[in-house]
Amino acid sequence: MKCPKVVIVPGNGAGDVEHCNWYGWTKKQIDLIAGVTCLLRNMPDPVTARESIWLPFMEQGLHCDDSTVVIGHSSGAAAAMRYAETHKLCAIVLVGAYTSDLGDSNERESGYFSRPWEWEKIRSNCQHIVQFGSTDDPFLPWSEQQLVADSLQAHLHKFTDRGHFQNSQFPELVSAVQELLLE
Repeated sequence: MKCPKVVIVPGNGAGDVEHCNWYGWTKKQIDLIAGVTCLLRNMPDPVTARESIWLPFMEQGLHCDDSTVVIGHSSGAAAAMRYAETHKLCAIVLVGAYTSDLGDSNERESGYFSRPWEWEKIRSNCQHIVQFGSTDDPFLPWSEQQLVADSLQAHLHKFTDRGHFQNSQFPELVSAVQELLLE
């Protein structure tokens, strides 16, 4: 197996990530796959999710590398994309990805949106890019989600009824990760 490690990078403000959204459930499902390790940790600076703190933690604390599938949700998707600009990864799986600070001061303070995205570097550093988005997301305009998909040539799973993917289970995500791991 070329990608024996999966890391879930949650959205900001997630609290205890093991019991938030679909994160803990997904970790348990991935842990059932033989030969695969799944990491899910509470992130430092969980509210602002500063790039200057999260990216070093992804490198030094979670050891994301070219044998890692990074699943990023919301702010975690922004972190995964910025990380992939400068690090080789097996794959990124983006859930609720977006391209701007959306006019929000906390998002602006995170640092992810202070410069243009380096789409070509992300594509060249990732063997696979999968994206999940929903047209009814109350926080993210579809135009930004579509821009991510187009710019990264991502394998897009488009929904109309998932909002910001804050449900407690996410079987489609687990299936997509299983497919990546078996390629």
